[in-house]
Parts: sequence; C-alpha cells; structure tokens
Amino acid sequence: MFAVVGVGAAILAVWLYLGFLQTVLAFSFLGGVYLLLFHWKWCYISIVTTPRDLRALWCYVKILWTARKFSHKNWTLPDIFHYTVQRHPDKPCFLFQDEVWTFREVEDFSLRVTAVLKKHGVKKGDIVGLLINNCPQMPALWLGNARLGGITPLINTNQRGNALIHSINVAKCDVLIFSSEYQSAIQEISSQLDPALKLFKFSHRRLNTDNKEISASGDGIDDLTSLLEVTPPAPWTLADADGFRGKLLYIYTSGTTGLPKAAVISNSRYVFMACGLHNLCLNKSDIVYCPLPLYHTAGGVLSVGQALLFGCTVVLKAKFSASQYFPDCAKYKATAAHYIGEMCRYVLATPPSPADKQHNVRVIFGNGLRPQIWTEFVTRFNIKNVTEFYGATEGNANIANTDGTPGAVGFLSRSFPKIYPIAIIKVDQATGEPVRDSRGLCQVAQAGEPGAFVGKISPNNPTREYLGYVDKSASDKKVVRDVFTHGDAAFISGDILVSDELGYLYFRDRTGDTFRWRGENVSTSEVEAAISGIADHRDAVVYGVLVPNTEGRAGMCGIVDADGSLELTRLARDLQRDLPPYARPVFLRVMSSVDMTGTFKMKKTDLQKEGFDPSLMKGDKLYYLDLKQSKYLPLGPEEYEKILKGIIRL
Repeated sequence: MFAVVGVGAAILAVWLYLGFLQTVLAFSFLGGVYLLLFHWKWCYISIVTTPRDLRALWCYVKILWTARKFSHKNWTLPDIFHYTVQRHPDKPCFLFQDEVWTFREVEDFSLRVTAVLKKHGVKKGDIVGLLINNCPQMPALWLGNARLGGITPLINTNQRGNALIHSINVAKCDVLIFSSEYQSAIQEISSQLDPALKLFKFSHRRLNTDNKEISASGDGIDDLTSLLEVTPPAPWTLADADGFRGKLLYIYTSGTTGLPKAAVISNSRYVFMACGLHNLCLNKSDIVYCPLPLYHTAGGVLSVGQALLFGCTVVLKAKFSASQYFPDCAKYKATAAHYIGEMCRYVLATPPSPADKQHNVRVIFGNGLRPQIWTEFVTRFNIKNVTEFYGATEGNANIANTDGTPGAVGFLSRSFPKIYPIAIIKVDQATGEPVRDSRGLCQVAQAGEPGAFVGKISPNNPTREYLGYVDKSASDKKVVRDVFTHGDAAFISGDILVSDELGYLYFRDRTGDTFRWRGENVSTSEVEAAISGIADHRDAVVYGVLVPNTEGRAGMCGIVDADGSLELTRLARDLQRDLPPYARPVFLRVMSSVDMTGTFKMKKTDLQKEGFDPSLMKGDKLYYLDLKQSKYLPLGPEEYEKILKGIIRL
C-alpha cells in the first residue's frame, strides 16, 4: 500500500514539474514574441553588439585585476618595471637608431639617475622637469626620479619663450634636465627663471663607465651624463614614493586658457592606460614601433608602457618620417605600430612601393585615423587590425574601437550601459555648457545627436578617479556636476562626439577655442597673445578653418592693420621664433577692423564660417604660409583653387 502511495506521489510530482516547465516555456515563448514584436530593434542591436561588448568587458575585468594586484602591493612604476626586468633582463627593451637597450641596461641607467639625483638633494615630492628629445634614456630618467618619490613634468620640446617659462613654473620645478640641443632655448629665458632652479645638461651618448672625471661645462651647468658615468648605480630598493595612487608624471596639454596645462598622471592612471591598450590588441612578444614624441601621453605612456609593464620591445624614433614609417617597421621587425591621424595621411601620401607590404605589422593603434582614408590605408599597407582609441590625458575615461569599425573611436554599450559609466550628453556646441532637463540633470544625447563625452568620477576606483591638472582651478573647469543623478560628478571633454544606433562613437569636433592641427592641440588665445605681442599689440583673432582633404583645422588669423604698416616678413620670422610649427597660422586675413562683443571680446564665428575663400573677404587681404620660404604669400582665387586641389600643400 505504501509503495502504491509512493509511486502515486512520484507521478504527481513529475506531472507538476512538467507542468511548471511547460508554464515557464510558455511564458518565455510569449516574452520572446513580445520582444520581437514590440522591441525587435533592441533585440537586433543586442544580438549584433553583445560579442563586442563582452570582449571589451573582459578587457576591463583584466584591467581591474591588474590594478588591484599592483594596488595591493602598493607598487609604483619603478617597482613594476623591476618585476618586468627580472623576467627577461637580457631581452631588448628599447631599439633606437642602431642602439639596443636591454631591460637590465635601462634599469641600470635609471639606478644611476637615482644615485646622482639623491646626491644632489632630490627627495620625495621634488619636481624634476625633463626637456628631453626622444631616446631610451628619457624613460630611464623619470624612472630614476620616481624611485626617489619625485614627480617628473615632461615638457614639450617645441616650447620656447613664455610658454617654456610657464611650463617650468606651473609645475613648480625644483630641477630641470634638458638635452644639450635645447641649451640655447634655456639660455634665452635664464634671466627669468627662479635662481633656485637646479639645471642639468644631458648629452645623448652611451655611458663610458671607465671615465673617472666630470667634464667641465664652462657655463655653470652640471653635465648629467658625465655625472652618471662616474656614479655607481644605487642599490635597488622599492621606491620611496606615495604608492600606486601617488603622482608620477605631469604631461602638458593645450587648452583654452592660452598656455600649457600640466595634467597629473598617477601610477594607477599610467597602468590603466597602458594596460587597456595591451589587453585590446597586443601581446608580450610584440615589437612596437613608436615614432611619436615621448613627452605626450601617446608615446610616453601608451607605447613606452608596453615595455615597462609587459616586457614588449619598443622601437623609438627621434622624429617621425612618413617615407620611413613602414621601412622602419620592416627594419626592426615590428609587429605593432603607433600612429596619429596626421601620420596616416602623410604615410598614405608617399609614392606606392613594394615596401608597402614588406613588413610584419599585424596591428596599428592610435587616434585620428580619418574614415575617409581608413579603408585605403589598411588595404594598401596590408594591415589586418586597427585599434582606434579616444581619451584625454587629464581625463578619467578612455574608449576604444575594439573591432576595427572604420571611423569609430569607441563605443557605448547598448546592452550593458552602466558597467562602464560614460555617456554623450547634450551641450551648447558654441559654449560647451551642458543642456539640462527640468530636474537640473544633464540630458543624454540620442543616436545621431552630437554631444560632449563625459566619464563619471568615482574617487574610490583607481580607474575612475579624476586627477586633473596641477592647477586646481583649471581642473575644476573640466568637472560637470549633477550629471546622471543629483550630487554626482563627471569629467567633461572639450570634444563633440556622435553615436550611431549600434553605439559606435565618432569624433565630430572640438568645443571652445581649441582646435587640432598636425596632431597637436592649438590654443587660439596663446597664438593671439603671441601675434599681438609681435605685431605692436594689434587686435588679432585666431581660429581654425577646415581645408578639404586635410586632417583637423588649419590655423587662421584675422589681424587688424588700419594704417598699412604691418610687416609680413617680420611677422613670419618672429612667429617662427616664438611659436612651434603646428601653432603658426597657416592663413592670414588682414583687416581694417574687427567686430567686438558688448564685453569687448572679438567675434570669430562669422570669420570662421567665411574661412579662407577670397570671394568672401569683403575687401580684406588674404595670405597663406609657404613653409619652404617661411613667408606669407598673397592668396587669391588662383591660389585658393590650387589649395583645394592639393597642388599647394600646407
């Protein structure tokens, strides 16, 4: 009897279970039908983009794991690099011209730097500026300083005059190390530098450790290279610094304030940026070709970081050459190559040759590869993968194009939007100010709607913290509050981006008074100040104008010459002296007057719209900069057409 009851209970349980399954399946089916009927678009987007999102999510998880590991050990970059050196001390770390620097040699050089700086009083918290051209010793110099707990500003080697003085002073440098070729630039401003600033001259040469004498310079400036030759390496120890989240570098950016701003790069930020790139497209056996300046984030963090953190071999180039880009890659057997958009256009403009495909490069990475040349570039040079990324040096968020979609700089996840808290918010494109809703919160831009890129700030997360600039007031200007919820905060970039329905993001333009030319950000107020000083304090308004088939915006200056006394030859000569090449105006518009606002600000919107078209000048005179002659030449209808056709190259 009990057996019968037991069997009956079992049958009932099975029947109920099957009924439950049928119910679940039925509801699942109905739910699926509902989604397909009423939310088919979301379903399609989710199916198409989920593999992309999951791959990026896995990369993000690996970044967090790496950051957690180093944070737990509280290591700084010299400590992390020592761990890398121990794994393969005799592997090439940097290749430069005909020089091969092993990981052991780079660390040995950095330990000598530590010993010399310590002997000369450098201690934890001191600021040691570098005005150094590309070479393997440059990263070793700041590693040696970081071991003492010092912070290293990487000064743009194009800076001269007031801009150079500002770069030194805004970082509050205690010491400045400069390459010998920049000695004249230092001598020009020496009377305006703090007398307490300690100067070291660096000469690029292999150390002769048999040398027992310090070379006499005759100018009162210590020769750092000689000091390194006679100083034994310091014993290796963990860095006497503020740990993983402590300050490491200052990297300068050009903003709308007119002079370079020093962005703070912590050890954690350095790891986050270099690690993100590595997880997306590189491996430890890669040989990375880097023709970019090491004072920028791109070269000094993203490329150099592959050697310091992961043991990749990095090829350094003293100066970018379009004709030698892929021949260099072949020479050094590079498997990955770094670019900025301007580089790709210059390389593509070189005459086709068999060398175009005679290399081992499997991936190129960088930012600014224009959609118009993307496919042509990868086809001609047989590039299998492109990793385009986007992010600000001073910001707290980076995005990347993980699947090579032409023109995209990254993406917003449509399926998992809250995992990586970034967004595109609506802004007034003239002022950059956020557009808010009735609750006072920012409005998220929809697909196809341009807006500003923002990254939510999370102080307790090393990958989401915002360090900003050395100048706190400048940092505060890049923070927007009450973004997604009341009380939150986010870093807001100066760039306008737009997304498509799949979440891919595309660069549209820059807000404010900064434009990009020849791979550099140009501050209009800085150029205006330089021109006004040179041209007897004339009113001058600077803006960027679009040139067909050319990356970025070319600088144009509207300058007032009411009495006809403006000397263009002198102007060109003095601009060449005071401004780096990328900041010199390509076009001049000589006017009798310029419109002012009610607050005495010069209007530039209408001038920018008119560009450099002679037919729109209303009696004003136009000129263009001939780089070969370093002169401003008249720009009429004939020259205008030649510029449009690319016959006259800018």
